[in-house]
Amino acid sequence: MWVPLDGDKFLCVAQARPTTAPTAHPEDVVGSEVDSDDHPQLRRAMDESRICREEDPRWHLGVPVRRETIPVRLGDHVIAVLSRSTNLAVPRVPSPLEISYLGSAADLCQMIADGTFPAPEPSPDVHTSPRVGDGLIRLDPSGAVVFASPNALSAYHRMGHASDLVGVHLAPLTRSLIGDPFDATEVAQRIRQALDGQPSMRMEAESRRGAAVLFRSLPLRPRGQAAGAIVLCRDVTEVRRRDRALMSKDATIREIHHRVKNNLQTVAALLRLQSRRLSNPEAKEALAESVRRVTSIALVHETLSMSVDERVDLDDVVDKVIPMMGDVAVTETQVSVRREGGFGIVPAEIATPLVMVLTELVQNAFEHAYAPGQRGEVVVHSERSAKWLDVTITDDGKGLPQGFSLERTDRLGLQIVRTLVDSELRGSLSLRRRPRGGTEAVLRVPLRGRR
Repeated sequence: MWVPLDGDKFLCVAQARPTTAPTAHPEDVVGSEVDSDDHPQLRRAMDESRICREEDPRWHLGVPVRRETIPVRLGDHVIAVLSRSTNLAVPRVPSPLEISYLGSAADLCQMIADGTFPAPEPSPDVHTSPRVGDGLIRLDPSGAVVFASPNALSAYHRMGHASDLVGVHLAPLTRSLIGDPFDATEVAQRIRQALDGQPSMRMEAESRRGAAVLFRSLPLRPRGQAAGAIVLCRDVTEVRRRDRALMSKDATIREIHHRVKNNLQTVAALLRLQSRRLSNPEAKEALAESVRRVTSIALVHETLSMSVDERVDLDDVVDKVIPMMGDVAVTETQVSVRREGGFGIVPAEIATPLVMVLTELVQNAFEHAYAPGQRGEVVVHSERSAKWLDVTITDDGKGLPQGFSLERTDRLGLQIVRTLVDSELRGSLSLRRRPRGGTEAVLRVPLRGRR
């Protein structure tokens, strides 16, 4: 496709090469400029608003090429020119398929020059572009099939039509093959509308035998004269079967997450019941920590049970965990917890260990940074880049004890954190004193290489 520039020049803005024949332009032409002396047919097509064909071939890069130019009309103006170059170096006898394709293409090119193709559509579908593998059916003005490509025959055979299509009126035949009455009527109506000059959007229908086929009808009206229509059909049966299988798999996975969440909530409830029967404060505290850990994991599975792609909005999970941490803090201290920044969407494989690490670090700050009744604030700050997720958990408490070492600590919570960071998250963690008092936990988790 060429667009006119000042100074009688043209700029190439798009290029398409054949997939089943030698190309006349092995080089990339997009972005190049030519003038009327190099390609006089471009200016002729612009000035005369008609398709121009060269009588004699020209040599291009040692290959004989015949060129044709088609004006692209918008309303009363020609806004661009299409050029078609045919490589004549390999002479061959065209097949009936190629002859039919060339005839249909000639009608469509004339409609481009007329300004009637492509037709304006009120709600264009970006997925309607034809493909090389689409079946092509050419209809005469009465709606009878005059040509059907092998892929079109295959699609109709799969729908349940065993014989040839040539000579058959396509609209009633297609209507009889489709299972759903509404879809059958709609597809047949769109084929008839194309014969009347009205283009249609893509539509999918399923036959009585379970074959799924995409249909699209294009009217052929070169120079305003009815020349029939083109019906494109694409067999997508296997694609839809895979889609249904994936949907079933996704539904099964979500159901598993839902059941795991329910089971974890049951475990947490049983631990709470057990805790109420105990009088030993240390035992009650240990059970309370277990309840918190189980509940954190259950929140992740609850989120996954509503996800369709095994990914977790960690901000949503953390916003549910933080109030739970705050409720624990209110009973023992006057400490609040606040989140800054965003965690974003993370894969399920790191969601559970990451939430566990965050809850353990926040709980550790509640238990060890403040004396009973002391006021304070714990801040969970996160920053995300293309490669890393950086999380900082700070408190304004009494700070780390002298000689503290994360590697040698005997606290169960920190041992869990260190194990999860090393084995599950493949990240790094450090605890250090803040210059103005308190403790700062710095967690870095790699994101690159994850789904």
